[in-house]
Amino acid sequence: MATAARKVNWFAILVSVAVVLALVVTAAIVVWSNNQSDDAGPAPQAASINAETGAIEVGTGEQTLDTYIDFMCPICNQFEQAYGESIHGLVDDGTITLNIHPIAILDRFSQGTEYSTRAANAMYCVAETAPDAAVSFMQTLYANQPAEGSTGLTDEQLIEIAGSVGAEGVDACVTEQRYSGFVSSMTEKTPPNPETGRVGTPTVLLNGEFLNLTGDPAVDLAPLTS
Repeated sequence: MATAARKVNWFAILVSVAVVLALVVTAAIVVWSNNQSDDAGPAPQAASINAETGAIEVGTGEQTLDTYIDFMCPICNQFEQAYGESIHGLVDDGTITLNIHPIAILDRFSQGTEYSTRAANAMYCVAETAPDAAVSFMQTLYANQPAEGSTGLTDEQLIEIAGSVGAEGVDACVTEQRYSGFVSSMTEKTPPNPETGRVGTPTVLLNGEFLNLTGDPAVDLAPLTS
Protein backbone atom coordinates (compact mmCIF):
# COMPACT_ATOMS: atom_id res chain seq x y z
CA MET A 1 0.00 0.00 0.00
CA ALA A 2 2.86 2.37 0.81
CA THR A 3 4.37 1.72 -2.62
CA ALA A 4 1.07 2.52 -4.27
CA ALA A 5 0.83 5.77 -2.30
CA ARG A 6 4.29 6.81 -3.43
CA LYS A 7 3.32 6.15 -7.06
CA VAL A 8 0.23 8.33 -6.73
CA ASN A 9 2.35 11.15 -5.26
CA TRP A 10 4.86 10.94 -8.10
CA PHE A 11 2.01 11.01 -10.57
CA ALA A 12 0.59 14.12 -8.92
CA ILE A 13 4.00 15.81 -9.01
CA LEU A 14 4.47 14.99 -12.68
CA VAL A 15 1.04 16.35 -13.48
CA SER A 16 1.83 19.57 -11.59
CA VAL A 17 5.10 19.98 -13.45
CA ALA A 18 3.36 19.41 -16.77
CA VAL A 19 0.75 22.04 -15.94
CA VAL A 20 3.42 24.55 -14.97
CA LEU A 21 5.37 23.89 -18.16
CA ALA A 22 2.21 24.26 -20.20
CA LEU A 23 1.51 27.63 -18.58
CA VAL A 24 5.07 28.78 -19.22
CA VAL A 25 4.87 27.75 -22.87
CA THR A 26 1.49 29.43 -23.26
CA ALA A 27 2.81 32.64 -21.72
CA ALA A 28 5.82 32.55 -24.02
CA ILE A 29 3.57 32.13 -27.04
CA VAL A 30 1.40 35.06 -25.95
CA VAL A 31 4.44 37.30 -25.44
CA TRP A 32 5.85 36.26 -28.83
CA SER A 33 2.52 36.88 -30.53
CA ASN A 34 2.21 40.31 -28.94
CA ASN A 35 5.71 41.19 -30.02
CA GLN A 36 4.91 40.07 -33.55
CA SER A 37 1.72 42.13 -33.68
CA ASP A 38 3.51 45.18 -32.28
CA ASP A 39 6.28 44.89 -34.86
CA ALA A 40 5.62 47.55 -37.50
CA GLY A 41 8.49 46.29 -39.59
CA PRO A 42 11.25 48.52 -40.94
CA ALA A 43 10.76 52.26 -41.25
CA PRO A 44 11.87 54.11 -44.37
CA GLN A 45 15.15 55.90 -43.86
CA ALA A 46 15.41 59.42 -45.26
CA ALA A 47 15.92 62.88 -43.83
CA SER A 48 12.56 63.92 -45.23
CA ILE A 49 10.61 61.09 -43.52
CA ASN A 50 9.61 61.37 -39.87
CA ALA A 51 9.78 57.80 -38.57
CA GLU A 52 7.56 58.63 -35.57
CA THR A 53 4.68 60.33 -37.38
CA GLY A 54 5.11 58.80 -40.83
CA ALA A 55 5.12 62.26 -42.39
CA ILE A 56 6.93 62.83 -45.66
CA GLU A 57 8.12 66.38 -45.13
CA VAL A 58 8.15 68.79 -48.07
CA GLY A 59 9.47 72.31 -47.63
CA THR A 60 10.96 74.11 -44.66
CA GLY A 61 8.34 76.67 -43.65
CA GLU A 62 7.65 77.42 -39.98
CA GLN A 63 3.93 76.74 -40.34
CA THR A 64 2.69 73.23 -40.98
CA LEU A 65 0.01 71.55 -43.04
CA ASP A 66 -0.49 67.83 -42.44
CA THR A 67 -2.45 65.82 -45.00
CA TYR A 68 -3.52 62.21 -44.39
CA ILE A 69 -4.33 60.62 -47.74
CA ASP A 70 -5.37 57.27 -49.19
CA PHE A 71 -4.54 56.74 -52.85
CA MET A 72 -7.81 54.85 -53.45
CA CYS A 73 -9.82 57.75 -52.01
CA PRO A 74 -11.57 59.80 -54.73
CA ILE A 75 -12.16 62.71 -52.34
CA CYS A 76 -8.40 62.84 -51.71
CA ASN A 77 -7.95 63.20 -55.45
CA GLN A 78 -10.53 66.00 -55.51
CA PHE A 79 -8.69 67.65 -52.61
CA GLU A 80 -5.40 67.53 -54.53
CA GLN A 81 -7.00 68.99 -57.64
CA ALA A 82 -8.70 71.80 -55.70
CA TYR A 83 -6.00 72.62 -53.14
CA GLY A 84 -2.78 71.26 -54.61
CA GLU A 85 -1.66 74.35 -56.51
CA SER A 86 -2.25 76.63 -53.52
CA ILE A 87 -0.56 74.24 -51.08
CA HIS A 88 2.51 73.67 -53.22
CA GLY A 89 2.75 77.42 -53.80
CA LEU A 90 2.94 77.90 -50.02
CA VAL A 91 5.68 75.27 -49.91
CA ASP A 92 7.64 76.95 -52.67
CA ASP A 93 7.50 80.41 -51.10
CA GLY A 94 8.69 79.08 -47.73
CA THR A 95 5.44 79.61 -45.84
CA ILE A 96 4.76 76.00 -44.83
CA THR A 97 6.20 72.59 -44.35
CA LEU A 98 3.82 70.12 -45.97
CA ASN A 99 3.64 66.83 -44.10
CA ILE A 100 2.20 64.11 -46.32
CA HIS A 101 0.93 61.02 -44.49
CA PRO A 102 0.15 58.15 -46.91
CA ILE A 103 -2.24 55.84 -45.07
CA ALA A 104 -4.42 52.84 -45.92
CA ILE A 105 -8.04 52.73 -44.78
CA LEU A 106 -9.62 51.61 -48.07
CA ASP A 107 -7.92 48.27 -48.75
CA ARG A 108 -11.34 46.63 -48.67
CA PHE A 109 -12.24 48.42 -51.91
CA SER A 110 -9.55 46.79 -54.09
CA GLN A 111 -10.77 43.19 -54.44
CA GLY A 112 -8.17 41.79 -52.07
CA THR A 113 -5.09 43.39 -53.66
CA GLU A 114 -4.73 45.89 -50.78
CA TYR A 115 -4.10 48.70 -53.20
CA SER A 116 -4.20 51.44 -50.56
CA THR A 117 -1.39 49.75 -48.63
CA ARG A 118 0.63 48.97 -51.75
CA ALA A 119 0.36 52.54 -53.06
CA ALA A 120 1.26 54.05 -49.68
CA ASN A 121 4.21 51.66 -49.44
CA ALA A 122 5.32 52.75 -52.92
CA MET A 123 5.07 56.39 -51.84
CA TYR A 124 7.50 55.68 -49.00
CA CYS A 125 9.79 53.78 -51.38
CA VAL A 126 9.94 56.82 -53.66
CA ALA A 127 10.34 59.32 -50.79
CA GLU A 128 13.24 57.28 -49.44
CA THR A 129 14.98 56.77 -52.77
CA ALA A 130 14.27 60.07 -54.50
CA PRO A 131 12.78 62.60 -52.03
CA ASP A 132 12.44 65.34 -54.64
CA ALA A 133 10.20 63.04 -56.70
CA ALA A 134 7.70 62.29 -53.91
CA VAL A 135 5.21 65.06 -54.74
CA SER A 136 5.33 64.28 -58.46
CA PHE A 137 4.76 60.60 -57.68
CA MET A 138 1.75 61.48 -55.53
CA GLN A 139 0.30 63.70 -58.23
CA THR A 140 0.84 61.07 -60.92
CA LEU A 141 -0.85 58.40 -58.79
CA TYR A 142 -3.87 60.67 -58.52
CA ALA A 143 -3.80 61.34 -62.25
CA ASN A 144 -3.98 57.58 -62.75
CA GLN A 145 -6.24 56.81 -59.79
CA PRO A 146 -8.15 53.52 -60.12
CA ALA A 147 -11.84 53.40 -59.27
CA GLU A 148 -12.98 52.17 -55.90
CA GLY A 149 -13.90 48.51 -56.20
CA SER A 150 -11.25 47.82 -58.85
CA THR A 151 -8.05 45.87 -58.24
CA GLY A 152 -6.05 49.09 -58.34
CA LEU A 153 -2.76 49.61 -60.12
CA THR A 154 -0.36 46.68 -60.25
CA ASP A 155 3.06 46.73 -58.62
CA GLU A 156 4.55 46.94 -62.11
CA GLN A 157 2.49 50.05 -62.85
CA LEU A 158 3.53 51.64 -59.55
CA ILE A 159 7.17 50.98 -60.42
CA GLU A 160 6.68 52.40 -63.90
CA ILE A 161 5.12 55.58 -62.50
CA ALA A 162 7.99 55.91 -60.02
CA GLY A 163 10.48 55.68 -62.87
CA SER A 164 8.55 58.26 -64.88
CA VAL A 165 9.05 60.87 -62.16
CA GLY A 166 12.72 60.08 -61.62
CA ALA A 167 12.63 57.47 -58.85
CA GLU A 168 14.64 54.52 -60.13
CA GLY A 169 15.56 51.39 -58.23
CA VAL A 170 12.40 51.02 -56.15
CA ASP A 171 11.38 47.69 -57.70
CA ALA A 172 12.22 45.41 -54.76
CA CYS A 173 10.88 47.89 -52.22
CA VAL A 174 7.53 47.97 -54.03
CA THR A 175 7.14 44.27 -54.83
CA GLU A 176 8.24 43.16 -51.35
CA GLN A 177 5.92 45.76 -49.77
CA ARG A 178 8.87 46.61 -47.59
CA TYR A 179 7.03 49.28 -45.61
CA SER A 180 3.52 47.79 -45.50
CA GLY A 181 3.85 47.19 -41.76
CA PHE A 182 4.95 50.78 -41.30
CA VAL A 183 1.95 51.96 -43.32
CA SER A 184 -0.36 49.95 -41.08
CA SER A 185 1.25 51.34 -37.94
CA MET A 186 1.04 54.94 -39.17
CA THR A 187 -2.57 54.47 -40.29
CA GLU A 188 -3.48 53.65 -36.70
CA LYS A 189 -2.06 57.01 -35.64
CA THR A 190 -4.33 59.02 -37.93
CA PRO A 191 -6.15 61.61 -35.80
CA PRO A 192 -9.94 61.23 -35.79
CA ASN A 193 -12.27 64.05 -36.66
CA PRO A 194 -13.00 65.69 -33.28
CA GLU A 195 -16.64 66.21 -34.28
CA THR A 196 -17.37 62.63 -35.33
CA GLY A 197 -14.63 60.65 -33.58
CA ARG A 198 -13.98 58.85 -36.85
CA VAL A 199 -10.96 58.58 -39.09
CA GLY A 200 -11.36 59.54 -42.72
CA THR A 201 -9.44 60.84 -45.71
CA PRO A 202 -8.41 63.41 -46.48
CA THR A 203 -7.67 64.53 -42.95
CA VAL A 204 -6.01 67.94 -42.88
CA LEU A 205 -4.35 69.63 -39.91
CA LEU A 206 -3.38 73.29 -40.11
CA ASN A 207 -0.66 74.04 -37.57
CA GLY A 208 -1.77 70.98 -35.64
CA GLU A 209 -5.48 71.88 -35.63
CA PHE A 210 -8.10 69.86 -37.47
CA LEU A 211 -9.29 71.75 -40.57
CA ASN A 212 -12.88 71.42 -41.76
CA LEU A 213 -12.62 71.89 -45.51
CA THR A 214 -15.06 74.23 -47.23
CA GLY A 215 -13.88 73.44 -50.74
CA ASP A 216 -12.38 76.92 -51.12
CA PRO A 217 -8.57 77.00 -50.71
CA ALA A 218 -8.58 80.79 -50.38
CA VAL A 219 -10.80 80.51 -47.31
CA ASP A 220 -9.31 77.42 -45.73
CA LEU A 221 -5.68 78.42 -46.20
CA ALA A 222 -6.16 82.09 -45.34
CA PRO A 223 -4.67 81.71 -41.83
CA LEU A 224 -1.37 80.76 -43.49
CA THR A 225 -1.16 83.95 -45.49
CA SER A 226 -2.68 86.49 -43.10
